[in-house]
Amino acid sequence: MTKQNNKKHILFRYGLITIFFIAFGIGVMVMLFRTTVLEAGRWNARARAELSRVDTIRPERGNILSDNGNILACNLKVYDIKIDLRHNKITKLRGIPYAKLDSLADSLDVYYPRIKNLKANPDTFAKYSWHARLRREFEKEPNRRNRALRLAQKKTLADFEKIKSFPFLRDFKGKGFRNPVYREERNIRMYPYGKMAFRSIGRVNENRETGQIHGYSGLEKDLDSLLYGKPGLAKKVALTNGITNWVSTPAQRGYDIRTTIDIDLQDMLEEELHKVCLEAGAEWGTAILMEVKTGEIKAISNIELLDDGTYGEALNRAVLPFEPGSVMKPISLMIAFEDGLVRSVNDMVSCAPFQRTSDPHGGGMKTMKQVIEQSSNTGIARVIFRGYEKDPAKFHDRLAEMGFFEPIRSGIAGECIPRIRKLLPKDSRGNNITMTARHLDLARQAYGYNTELPPLFTLSVYNAIANGGRYVRPHLMKGLVDEAGNDSIIPINYIRDRICSEETARKVRECIAEVVWGEHGTARLVRDDRVKVVGKTGTAYPVEKGVYNHAKRRYAFAGFYPYEAPQYSCMALVLGPSGTSANRTSGQVVKNMAIKMYSRGMLNNASSYASEKKGSRPVIAGDAKRNYSAVAATIGAGKVKRLKVCERHIVGKVPDVKGYDAPSAVKLLEESGLNVRMSGSGYVVSQSIEAGSDIPKGGTIYLKLRI
Repeated sequence: MTKQNNKKHILFRYGLITIFFIAFGIGVMVMLFRTTVLEAGRWNARARAELSRVDTIRPERGNILSDNGNILACNLKVYDIKIDLRHNKITKLRGIPYAKLDSLADSLDVYYPRIKNLKANPDTFAKYSWHARLRREFEKEPNRRNRALRLAQKKTLADFEKIKSFPFLRDFKGKGFRNPVYREERNIRMYPYGKMAFRSIGRVNENRETGQIHGYSGLEKDLDSLLYGKPGLAKKVALTNGITNWVSTPAQRGYDIRTTIDIDLQDMLEEELHKVCLEAGAEWGTAILMEVKTGEIKAISNIELLDDGTYGEALNRAVLPFEPGSVMKPISLMIAFEDGLVRSVNDMVSCAPFQRTSDPHGGGMKTMKQVIEQSSNTGIARVIFRGYEKDPAKFHDRLAEMGFFEPIRSGIAGECIPRIRKLLPKDSRGNNITMTARHLDLARQAYGYNTELPPLFTLSVYNAIANGGRYVRPHLMKGLVDEAGNDSIIPINYIRDRICSEETARKVRECIAEVVWGEHGTARLVRDDRVKVVGKTGTAYPVEKGVYNHAKRRYAFAGFYPYEAPQYSCMALVLGPSGTSANRTSGQVVKNMAIKMYSRGMLNNASSYASEKKGSRPVIAGDAKRNYSAVAATIGAGKVKRLKVCERHIVGKVPDVKGYDAPSAVKLLEESGLNVRMSGSGYVVSQSIEAGSDIPKGGTIYLKLRI
């Protein structure tokens, strides 16, 4: 009886199982019929939509290189390192492992602190430390914790592995499950030389919606179409193991742009411009160095006085228009020679008062050399009047014939063309303009007022004068390197093959040389026997709120060197307080660049300070307390230059560090509570705050060093 009951129960269970499988099979058949017949159109449409979807593959941005291939801008693959606090291995923990979390927080605070300088303020440390952050997260309900808590950003794979080895996180190493610590890859734009040529190289930004990276300033902006590359396309395709992406059109990497920038010259120019601006108390300065024959911009610097009293990279004023002042006079003289208004550098012109202007150097008769040498406003105005007095508007036309108003297209973002008003008999409203007013404007335009020229454009004309009249186009781009590494050299382009004859260029060069080397030249401080620099000074008051501000001046110097066979042209423009001169400011930038290049043998010369002093014996520099006779005998030194060593000084008073070596001077002054700025090399020859003075709170002392 018992066996029969068991048999009935077993058969009953088998029956239930059979009925379940039959029902399940019927359900599968119904769903199959529904999907493949009744709803076939809808599912096929979804499949076609998925397979027809095309994704865009973002291309890799090209690099920006210096003239010798050094990287000025490049892409760097970095990672944001995050942790998933809802990971099943974390949520299944029994309780909160505070000891391990504290150990993890200690490691993160040391290597990847949430903010810098945590030790400066204990309250800030307590608020922003990883201890507080991790505890806040773990005290939440597991399903409310952060799934993407960022532990570090813009880090390398080495950082990722390092973080995974920290306490608590290393417990999750192993196979068979995803680690709660993960990384998100992204590309960033890196600039290895930092702020060097910042405005010229430019910067990029990323569109958050599209993820595309495009330039917004400098070469990054102007050459964006070449740097960005071409996006690729990826389609969805059905494979046996599912739907995957299939690259139909590969992304094409952007070109590498080889620029004309020379890193060494760039560094030298920035240093010299900074030094001059610092000494003059200037608001800003800009400088450009260009190769005469090719028009390659080898260096370009822009600095500005910041709110904290230091100088930093500024707006690129090299391509913005400013009233040029007297640097316009050689350009006017070039036109006069070309038009036959004067024929020789020794032709005479009266410099008597003219068009409400007088010559501060005297109003007698002067040669063309003397007009430029002494920067005579009346002299150059009278010369231009010989050809354009009857129709002043033709002076503008003459400048246009030279290509004066054509864009240079140097590759620098924000580039402007000169602004010189055409002196027509009627204004834009049809009102008559008297000939007297037009004559006054013509005279001023001849000597650099009522005009606006970008420094780069002014330099390009001086470069043409140095280049025998050939007007080579200033440019920052030298070549393109494609994805395969093929390098294309971009040929030299000319705005005009020639803006003046070679004979005219020679005459103007002779006149310009007198500015530096003449007896009454306005730039005599630019002289140096090692390399002959020539150029023209120019000053102009800035216009603020519609009127000239006589408390400030713009000091310009444009020139080239060496004079006998010009290789480089250079211009500097500095806005500083009135009371100094272009001779002492912008002229010194050009002079010092020439000397540094000469001393390094960069002017096709073999000269250097060492080679100039053949037969000289070395000098030992040391303190007065030691005997260096044995060392001197060993190396054949001629003498020992005794330097001061740190001595006791009055507390609260500025120490006397003249004669100290740089490390000793800096140590002593900083211990006294002063910030130290230095220029030059060697030992201290002067200090900006007199020794024995009271130490100003938070003050800065400037030291000049000389070998």
